Amino acid sequence: MIRFFIAILLNLRNGPPFISMMRKMTKHSEKYTERDKYTYALKIVRCLMKSARIKTEVYGTENLPTEGGYVMYPNHQGKYDVLGIMYGHRNPCTFVMDKAKSYGFLIREMVDLLGAKRLKLNDVRQNIIIMDKITKEVKEGKRYILFSEGGYDKNGNVVQRFKPGSFKCAMRAKAPIIPVTLIDSYIVFNSLKSGPVNTKVIFGKPLYYEDYKDLKTPEIAEIVRNTIISTMEDYGVYDNQNIAIPQTSIE
Repeated sequence: MIRFFIAILLNLRNGPPFISMMRKMTKHSEKYTERDKYTYALKIVRCLMKSARIKTEVYGTENLPTEGGYVMYPNHQGKYDVLGIMYGHRNPCTFVMDKAKSYGFLIREMVDLLGAKRLKLNDVRQNIIIMDKITKEVKEGKRYILFSEGGYDKNGNVVQRFKPGSFKCAMRAKAPIIPVTLIDSYIVFNSLKSGPVNTKVIFGKPLYYEDYKDLKTPEIAEIVRNTIISTMEDYGVYDNQNIAIPQTSIE
């Protein structure tokens, strides 16, 4: 949290111009392309990274489909997760986040600029409506970041259970599912560590519709979760709570 407040303080001068421009681009959306908006959002991300002394190593960009919409399913570690993924994802994408956390400094405008979705975590009816909208937009070619674990409180480098229902939007859109592995992302804004910090974002190989069309959502959820856990181990991150579940054990 210390780094988060430092980053905000160091950008108090930049904040108002950033907010003003994002509001302008959102209000006059017809004048700006999706890429224009995303490019401006990345400018803000890089500014925050520089001021907070954050370095993010990115791997696996060659795995990202070059055409059409898809849904990225990362493990969830903290406030920096979306920014880290966006930094490594050069084509326009957007995200889904907890509505209660979507009105902070710079966050409100970023959500509006990128057309991100605000999700009321305990509102089933609203969740269904939002997931239907995501399905429609993914079919039309939009790319989403969706955190299947839900919250990130004290997750660290431990991958919690993925919620099977979060995969329905990708399945209904018949879109690729991209496992995304985050390592040490929680250190940035959800720890007391000071000084420079290094994180990793690894884009995994996609699961295409033909790969998962005969599977149930709990099976897909475990495949994606196990892929992320295995990737973390490949990069030297182990935790005895991160035990991959053999696919044969899924009922």
